[in-house]
Amino acid sequence: MLSLKPDHSELVVLAILGQAPSYGYSISKAIAARSDGDLKLAPSNLYPLLTKLEKQGLVTTAWEEVKAGTSDPDAGGRKRKWYRLSAKGKKRLAQHVESMRRMQDILDSFVQNSGALA
Repeated sequence: MLSLKPDHSELVVLAILGQAPSYGYSISKAIAARSDGDLKLAPSNLYPLLTKLEKQGLVTTAWEEVKAGTSDPDAGGRKRKWYRLSAKGKKRLAQHVESMRRMQDILDSFVQNSGALA
């Protein structure tokens, strides 16, 4: 399992939210699934990051009440906080992607010229 640096964590979460609104647990599961389990973002890191992104205006949030399919229709459900990428968040995501692509090109130039690839 690989650990994510803070900038990478932000990129990964913004990329997940760039596909569709989601809630914390689902974001965590999507990260693990898309990386074949190599990347994990623990709740102790994910939720503070989501709070930071919300404060920065990169994501917007909304609460939704969720009821189990077998629950009493009159009973209240539990609340789930949904996160959605804002216009500012879309710009930040694009900046992250461009920066990562530039860095990958630079690193590739070193790897290709290292003689390590035969």
